[in-house]
Amino acid sequence: MNIDSYISQLLYRYQCVTVPGFGAFLTETQSAQWVESANSFFPPKKMISFNTNLKNNDGLLANHIASSENKSYNYAVNAIEYQVVKWKKALESNEVLVLNNIGTLRLNADSNLVFKPSEQTNYLSSSFGLASFVSPVVKRELFEQKIEAIVERAPITLETEEEEATSSRSYLKYAAIFVLGLGLTGSIGYPLYQNQIATETVLVESAVQKQVETKIQEATFFIKNPMPAVTLSLSEGKLPYHVVAGAFRDEKNAIKISKKLANEGFKARLLTINKHGLYPVVYGSYATLAEAEKAKREINESKNPEAWVLIEAL
Repeated sequence: MNIDSYISQLLYRYQCVTVPGFGAFLTETQSAQWVESANSFFPPKKMISFNTNLKNNDGLLANHIASSENKSYNYAVNAIEYQVVKWKKALESNEVLVLNNIGTLRLNADSNLVFKPSEQTNYLSSSFGLASFVSPVVKRELFEQKIEAIVERAPITLETEEEEATSSRSYLKYAAIFVLGLGLTGSIGYPLYQNQIATETVLVESAVQKQVETKIQEATFFIKNPMPAVTLSLSEGKLPYHVVAGAFRDEKNAIKISKKLANEGFKARLLTINKHGLYPVVYGSYATLAEAEKAKREINESKNPEAWVLIEAL
């Protein structure tokens, strides 16, 4: 059995996934990064590390394999032990152990395990769909300097008296033609101008009327004696907001976790089986979303960073 994929699935939801007798893969959230020298942006992600000192079986990986394969817990434990033996033999033979979507493991000169995480997979679910990208450098041109350079290079021409006289006569000729054109344009274009003014006046009046109608529709009317506010309350026990600790396929595991949370002081309870065939366990249920979000933030910081809010009247 190749357990790489099962470890990878658990890394999306948990900070620590232990492989009994081998070590533990740990995740740590890293903020978004901007590398100015390379003009590159990297989204938030989970950094993966490996700790050889954490080898005790916490049941997480074995339970997940048993549920996914529809096998017994003991079968999953034996499968993990067999895989660990194969991994150790490969490492002792100075082979590089490649774990798909997780990273590589090898022994260094001092026979210590060296782990190199994979850069291809981002296990932070909130960054789904975000990818790194390189932004090209924005080139800014100094147009003022270019204009000054053009002005400095522009040639200066001097006109003689004869050329000035010729130029003056040309200007007079063009001015006479322009005045004649103005007379013709005035006699023909004035009625057209009046029609254009009338058309624009109608358009302006229509626009003003639309603005007045919009203001009337958006107006707020105040009632001196308003009706008292109506408060709706849920029936007793029907709290719609729940902070979920996890969902388990095995009801016994769900009951065990529920009791553990209750002993820690939470108003934990086990919900009925959902449409996915899982038994959700909640830290507590709340009447408002604000209360549930506040409790979730506190639990994320102190207990379980993967806790989430379920909205359903139960």
